[in-house]
Amino acid sequence: MKFNDMKYEKLEVEDIIEKISSLNEKFNKAETKDEVLAVYKEYDEYSKYVQSMYHIAYIRNTIDTTDQYYSEQKEYWNNTFPLIQEASQKFEESLLNSKFRKDLELEWGNIMFLNMELSQKAFSPEIVPMLQEENKLTAEYQKLMASFQVEFDGKTLTMPQLFAYSQSPDKDIRKSAVEAISSWMNDRKLELDRIFDSLVKVRTEIAKELGYESFTQVGYYRMNRNSYDEKMVKRFREGVVKHIVPLTIKLKEQHAERIGVEKITAYDTFFLYPQGNPKPKGTPEEILAHGKRIYEELSEETKEFINFMIENDLFDVLSKPGKAVGGYCAEIPIYNAPFIFANFNGTVSDVNVLTHEVGHAFADYTSKNIYPTALRRYSFDIAEIHSMAMEFLTWPWMEGFFGEETETYYEMHLASALEMIPYGTMVDEFQHHIYEKPDITIDERNTLWLELEAKYRPWLHNEGIPFYEDGRLWQRQTHIYTSPFYYIDYCLSQIIALSFWALSQKSYSDAWEKYLRLTRLAGTRTFVDLIENADLPSPFVPDNLKLITDVAVEWLDKK
Repeated sequence: MKFNDMKYEKLEVEDIIEKISSLNEKFNKAETKDEVLAVYKEYDEYSKYVQSMYHIAYIRNTIDTTDQYYSEQKEYWNNTFPLIQEASQKFEESLLNSKFRKDLELEWGNIMFLNMELSQKAFSPEIVPMLQEENKLTAEYQKLMASFQVEFDGKTLTMPQLFAYSQSPDKDIRKSAVEAISSWMNDRKLELDRIFDSLVKVRTEIAKELGYESFTQVGYYRMNRNSYDEKMVKRFREGVVKHIVPLTIKLKEQHAERIGVEKITAYDTFFLYPQGNPKPKGTPEEILAHGKRIYEELSEETKEFINFMIENDLFDVLSKPGKAVGGYCAEIPIYNAPFIFANFNGTVSDVNVLTHEVGHAFADYTSKNIYPTALRRYSFDIAEIHSMAMEFLTWPWMEGFFGEETETYYEMHLASALEMIPYGTMVDEFQHHIYEKPDITIDERNTLWLELEAKYRPWLHNEGIPFYEDGRLWQRQTHIYTSPFYYIDYCLSQIIALSFWALSQKSYSDAWEKYLRLTRLAGTRTFVDLIENADLPSPFVPDNLKLITDVAVEWLDKK
């Protein structure tokens, strides 16, 4: 079914709670394993329907944040979901305490029970009003960022459209573009501070109500950290500082020399080559058409998937006023339909976001027959392996996007992947400090960001750009506001994605088959189990990161 034909139904929260509660009562009265399985199947199907209605509303709201009806629906769901969560938690509690639990674990495995236990630790009925407030604040941030419009080059531009100018070979143009973004953000710094202060406060209150010292533990439970903890993440960060940061310093020295500057500034960051960065050839429609060709040729599985996506209009990729920033993949489970949202701006990011989000969507589509649906739900660290590895596994088709600039694209993509890891690790450490000391002042918070910049990105100079110079660059990072502790998932997954890239340089077919097996497992394994089963290096062993950097350095030195 085409996305525009998918019917949206506003579900009354009282009806949802009543339905889940009645299923819970029915589940607790079940006297045989078969009766329990039947009730759970009914619960599973109903949960898919509720989630589908939410995702349809969410997608339509982000496509046009000025649409009053879907803005109201998004706000309704933000208030409704904590109440639904309360009812769902009671059902899951019954499942966890069921006398048939061992039988169910034999039927389904134990990981969904492990994840339910984590979910239980991050929720209680007492925090429902706080969750509603948190949702309200994140929606407020998203709406504020979506309102970005500035006059530039004789046009009214959104942030993704203006970002394209930050890659211009003309230094004055890219400097003006960065200054325009900085100025817009700076004019709203008080609002951005107010929203974040309120988020830190309410998240800390949630943690205290649940009995934890800080929100950090709640954040880990929310992210389904079911196979590693804060100490292991800290070891990973130490490995990044030891092995990845020195390599990125070298790469940025080469970057500065290549474009003829003494130091890399905020307006040089995305201008990588004196002749200009490689750009995809053709219109957005032509880019999508080549994307379709890639997946038709890659494998029978990807061919079936991409034709389903195209035939059902499951892409919205053009940047336009009122559209939310960023890119994502969301699933509408009752139709087994992933949906890809992006903001094309005529730069290399169009190709990267297309292949990245297709990685998510393909994994969703591949897991459509896994039951229970909870086993299709992998943690974000696993999800980002799907997307980031797909970016590299589509390299053989990049000539169709970049022509004679293909080799330059390869170099740019690999270097960018490596440089992203220190940035993402910095975001993670920033959040750990924030929630460990939630009462620090605005100035102390911004100073902390600058200190971490010096640790993880010492090559970057922000002088003369007030918003960045003041240590406020973090306020552009949506995840810090909306999805605390998410960003480290990108970094962990990037290491695994680079492992797939390294393998593909030796044997593409082996890399693809290993990737396909990994996606088919969906959420039936933990992150640590998944990479062990795939015989991939653990990112929690700091010196394993050197294995990746050594291969990358060898490849880059040949260029």
